[in-house]
Amino acid sequence: QVHLVESGGGLVQPGGSLKLSCEVSGFTSDYWSIAWFRQAPGKDREGVSWISRNDDRTYYAYDVKGRFTISQDNAKNTVYLQMNNLKPEDTAIYTCAFRLRSVSWSFNPLEYSYWGQGTQVTVSS
Repeated sequence: QVHLVESGGGLVQPGGSLKLSCEVSGFTSDYWSIAWFRQAPGKDREGVSWISRNDDRTYYAYDVKGRFTISQDNAKNTVYLQMNNLKPEDTAIYTCAFRLRSVSWSFNPLEYSYWGQGTQVTVSS
């Protein structure tokens, strides 16, 4: 059973930064990928960023490219999302998700088998 635990959310002023963490446990192969999704009140869930476990390929949604950076520490089985220059429209619940494929990026939630519990990010002055 794969288990994901997120941390790092909180309240930050516009222009500020936060770093989210997603610790993955329960899977021994290197051929999987992680995506960060977010969902704001009244809006659909959307993909934010994706990383491949075995070769560090990444992908970003247009709205966050240049502001967010996804990375991983394979020794700790942890994926990070560094969020800089945050805007009020980034306010959402951020959730990491596990996918048993790493060949190409995807933000289709149906392709993700395991999900974390989510962490709230609020950008407000």
